[in-house]
Amino acid sequence: FITYGNASGPADPIPPGRLNQGGSLIMTRPGLFHFTHKRADLERGSAAVWGAMRAGAVRADVRQRFALKDAAEAHRALEGRKTSGATILLP
Repeated sequence: FITYGNASGPADPIPPGRLNQGGSLIMTRPGLFHFTHKRADLERGSAAVWGAMRAGAVRADVRQRFALKDAAEAHRALEGRKTSGATILLP
């Protein structure tokens, strides 16, 4: 399994033997900057993601939309954990 970020706080420690009990499981915690420490890496990855989105292979899960004038409300919703998926501000 893979963990991304700490939105809910840090993950509980897992004893290495527990991963074996589940069938040789692997846990990884990727960090963006390990893959994009050079500008060219970032640009290549960005182009791949945007290309996949344009092709429909990847879709953003937009669940909340706020007018830009309501940015403070959007921030309160995010801070209050009232959101899921992507939240966007519209002009």
